[in-house]
Amino acid sequence: MPHLVAPVLTPGRLSGSPQPRLRADGGLLLRPWSPGDAPALVEIFRDPAIQRWHLRRADSEEEARRWITEWRRAWRTERGAHWAVVTDAPAAPTGDGGRVVGRVALQGVIPMGGQAEIAYWTAPDARGTGVARRAVREVTAWALGEAGFHRLELGHSTANPASCRVATAAGYLLEGLRRRALLHTDGWHDMHLHARLREDPPAGEGGDGAGDQGREH
Repeated sequence: MPHLVAPVLTPGRLSGSPQPRLRADGGLLLRPWSPGDAPALVEIFRDPAIQRWHLRRADSEEEARRWITEWRRAWRTERGAHWAVVTDAPAAPTGDGGRVVGRVALQGVIPMGGQAEIAYWTAPDARGTGVARRAVREVTAWALGEAGFHRLELGHSTANPASCRVATAAGYLLEGLRRRALLHTDGWHDMHLHARLREDPPAGEGGDGAGDQGREH
């Protein structure tokens, strides 16, 4: 049965070209994950706050490399886009160096509606420096601009006000409350739902991103 409307994101819209490397304010580089990032992932996921909000840990570098393989595959299959946020990166247009200070991703891509969910975290030693806010803004601008998405959603626990500040600073409007929507280790959490549309005005200034934890599956 044919669709009566065309998909917002046509096949190959993402996978037809290499995943972009994006530059954010403050010297941040957003690049595809590399197997060489596995040791950093293991160390970052030892942090109790990361485990609390992201509901997983990495027990070995081999496990971390499996995550990275899946994140890279998501671009090729147009299911998502995952970036390592790094500082001290080489000036060359390619390369996998730099110190990992965070992650930002588009997950659950729906090509028909041009929709996705944005998720993020910040490494413990980079919290409070605005890493998440700057990275989320950069990916949002790319997704709603060059990539052609129509709508991006951002969800976080109501017990995580730092993530609410990141969402607001990145221009995501609060649309409502999803009651008992995600199970954490301490029980069910209510979730705030924020979103940005392609036609929304640019994000204003503000928000330091302290805490910097967004939802991840």
